[in-house]
Amino acid sequence: VQLAESGGGFVQAGGSLRLSCAASGLAVSTYAMAWFRQPPGKEREFVAAISRFAGSPDYTDSVKGRFTISRDNAKNTVYLQMNSLAPEDTAVYYCASRLLSGVKEPSRYSYWGQGTQVTVSS
Repeated sequence: VQLAESGGGFVQAGGSLRLSCAASGLAVSTYAMAWFRQPPGKEREFVAAISRFAGSPDYTDSVKGRFTISRDNAKNTVYLQMNSLAPEDTAVYYCASRLLSGVKEPSRYSYWGQGTQVTVSS
């Protein structure tokens, strides 16, 4: 299994970015897919997840209404649309997957991408 993130970069506060996670070795529609982030000097934290099959989204409170997780089954890719970005969103963003849905602890995810840096300036 390989997960490859892309789309990170440098953006001013209030701007937008879309992260992509291209998967190989698994079908994103049959696995729970999630985004985590790790701000500088802090622990990795849950951002958003999309459930297997039904594709129900779940978000941490701080990104609700600003971020949207989605997937394209044909492209086997998961996305994180990030709007109204703020400096506190600065972090390395990771894509992760596990078989079953409903989990937010990083240690319980089986597969991880290499991460993509998102930097938001004030």
